[in-house]
Amino acid sequence: MDPRQPWLPDLTGPSRRLVQELRVSGPSTRAQLVERTGLSRATVSGYVSDLVDRGLVAPSEETGAVETGGRPARLVHLTRRAGVVVGVDIGRTHVRVAVADLSHEIVGEETTTLPVADLDSDAVLDTVASQVRAELRRVGACTEDVVGAVVGLPTPVVGRAASARGTVARSNILPTWSGRTPAPALQERLGVPVIVENDANLGAVAEVRWGAGRGSRATIYLKMATGVGGAIVLDGDLLRGVSGTAGEMGHVSLDPAGALCRCGNRGCLELTAGGAALLQAIRTAAPHLADLRSLVAGALEGDQACRRLIADAGTSVGQVLGGLVNVLNPDRIVVGGELGTAGDLLVDPLRRALGQSAIPAAAEQLTVVPGSLGARAEVLGALAVALREADRLTG
Repeated sequence: MDPRQPWLPDLTGPSRRLVQELRVSGPSTRAQLVERTGLSRATVSGYVSDLVDRGLVAPSEETGAVETGGRPARLVHLTRRAGVVVGVDIGRTHVRVAVADLSHEIVGEETTTLPVADLDSDAVLDTVASQVRAELRRVGACTEDVVGAVVGLPTPVVGRAASARGTVARSNILPTWSGRTPAPALQERLGVPVIVENDANLGAVAEVRWGAGRGSRATIYLKMATGVGGAIVLDGDLLRGVSGTAGEMGHVSLDPAGALCRCGNRGCLELTAGGAALLQAIRTAAPHLADLRSLVAGALEGDQACRRLIADAGTSVGQVLGGLVNVLNPDRIVVGGELGTAGDLLVDPLRRALGQSAIPAAAEQLTVVPGSLGARAEVLGALAVALREADRLTG
């Protein structure tokens, strides 16, 4: 018996299927549950009533689509008694923690500034554990209520999908994390199931599920921040590749004789379009711009040097993406990360370059849009994966 969820082993058959569907899809009408689970209307009605009696499901104040008869249908959702999930986004300079219940409502979220890239991984995990406990206390929960936690890192994670044993690949962004398996280390600190994932993968999951990629069947997600990362989502599933590094578009070489990249190759896209490269390039014209936020703000306010740098970055990315679009034929590209907040200043030149490098048949069916979830994309993706993986984590 799982000590975190003493009711879970008692849920079998239709009850478990209904709980799984509500956890993954969020508040739903009974008709939607019938359609998604394949259970009969009578079965859904009876088992939902039983779950309501147990206190695991409750009717929502909101209503869904109008059903036969002209009346809007009532939604049902999982209650807090069913547990909570935790999402953690670890960046180079921050740790963001969010707590959500299993009805997809975010009940707590907090961001702490932390020089992650300069600290030992154990020190960062100590801080993460303390922040998770603090946020759980703030929302009236504890670690015993946690069904699962997912952590995003700004570096490739080698291993099978959503692996609790995922290993951090050799990383120049987080050098002290190379070769580490942070999920077991954090699980030991918190006593809850933990999985680790690349942050761009999590951003992609969130944008496809709740953001600018919603409704897309084949999405390329681009995270443009200090570096250039990416992910590919096909029919709702991440394309990982055999070692878990699919989507690392920042390390496509534009110039084999170019400058040496931190990955060991030369002339990588990241050396032209990554935030670190842009900040280095702007130092002569605007030495007061210390971070990407101020660079983007300068561009939005009309600074021509900032605008030119961001446009050049968009052009370089568009040239690289053209080949990928020809191969994968996606219907959407979502541009996220801190540079993504520049909006059309980045996306318009990206579209133009993409149109010149992709074949017309692929480019004509493609939409390129800025991400809509901003800096929260990664932590929201962590929550989405935790909701989806809850059964495997507690199994």
